[in-house]
Amino acid sequence: MSGGALGISAMGIACPIGTGREAVARALFAGSRDGLRPQDGVVPGRTVHVGPVTAPLPPVPAGLESFDCRNNRLLLAALHQITEAVEAAAQRYGRHRIAVVLGTSTSGMAEAEAAFAAMRRDGAWSGPFRYEQLETGSPAEFAARALGLPGPAYTVATACSSSAKVFASARRLIRAGLCDAAIVGGADTLCGTTIGGFGALEAVADGLCNPFSVHRDGINIGEAAAAFLLTREDAPVRLLGVGESSDAHHVSAPDPEGRGAFEAMRAALDDSGLTPADIAYVNLHGTGTALNDAMEGKAVNALFGANTPCSSTKAMTGHTLGAAGACEAAFLWLALHPDHNPQGLLPPHLWDGAADPAIPPLNLVAPGTRLADPRGRAAMLSSSFAFGGSNVALVLGREDWS
Repeated sequence: MSGGALGISAMGIACPIGTGREAVARALFAGSRDGLRPQDGVVPGRTVHVGPVTAPLPPVPAGLESFDCRNNRLLLAALHQITEAVEAAAQRYGRHRIAVVLGTSTSGMAEAEAAFAAMRRDGAWSGPFRYEQLETGSPAEFAARALGLPGPAYTVATACSSSAKVFASARRLIRAGLCDAAIVGGADTLCGTTIGGFGALEAVADGLCNPFSVHRDGINIGEAAAAFLLTREDAPVRLLGVGESSDAHHVSAPDPEGRGAFEAMRAALDDSGLTPADIAYVNLHGTGTALNDAMEGKAVNALFGANTPCSSTKAMTGHTLGAAGACEAAFLWLALHPDHNPQGLLPPHLWDGAADPAIPPLNLVAPGTRLADPRGRAAMLSSSFAFGGSNVALVLGREDWS
């Protein structure tokens, strides 16, 4: 394996289009929108589409009841899928040599909303709510305790780039010799605060989100969790590069020229030692909002031109906020892994086909599009752009690029 790369030996995922690698791969490459469902009562006077995870979630382990919330149970559903690999790493390195670095933006907000509503109604706290459920740092502490890992554990919270930035954080820990392996990923769950907040910003779509269309009118919000095991050892899919930038253009609006987005993607390519021509597919941040899609289109076209295949998978899952980076890195992992994508299919871009003439042309993936060499060397990039200009891009690949 080339010097800077890390192996991503295991991945677990739960998202609106499925739970588990096989189910998610089937829905992802088929272009399923079954995960987005209409819901009343979360934005006053409106029916909006959201992306819930419908699979049953596991209970928290005994002794960790104070951490019991939907966000941690959703995270546990993803962690259970990589437990065998984690235990093998613990045998190899020692439990204290495995770090846990996770991302979130909501943590247990839904349980807090219910508790505060009950307090306002009844004048007293009631039910099972504990502050540990709500704390931003809760996911990493919960995961470390649930897995019995006493090494470094912390949570990254940079809004919608949170669970992509964890790859950079964990890689620094491994390179510094503070650990030999790291669990990375993140979880965010549906709650009224985020849906209502985006509604107040007039950023929630009236129907299904429509990324990069001239008719786009906002996001759908979903929930998801994804978890990975990073090590220095070889693996079918590898982390080849990470790029970060902070443009701080505005508290909620991106730089309209996409400078921060461009810099993050360019830095990820430089870090991986690859060129734009080496990238077989780009997973766009692609929220479906007017400002994000406009600036991202400029940045992607400026760096990759009009021919590199790309798509926004948020048209299938909704925007999973703090979990989006990990969820979409999981989609790259599935697209690159020969066992889960032997045909070399690419995640399709689902929209109405009405291109915005103000956005430079992009090669948006049609359903059924495949890699030129389904099993050969390939690298892919995924970007996440957050409020405040906290940007990150990841390059994943297979085969040796040294």
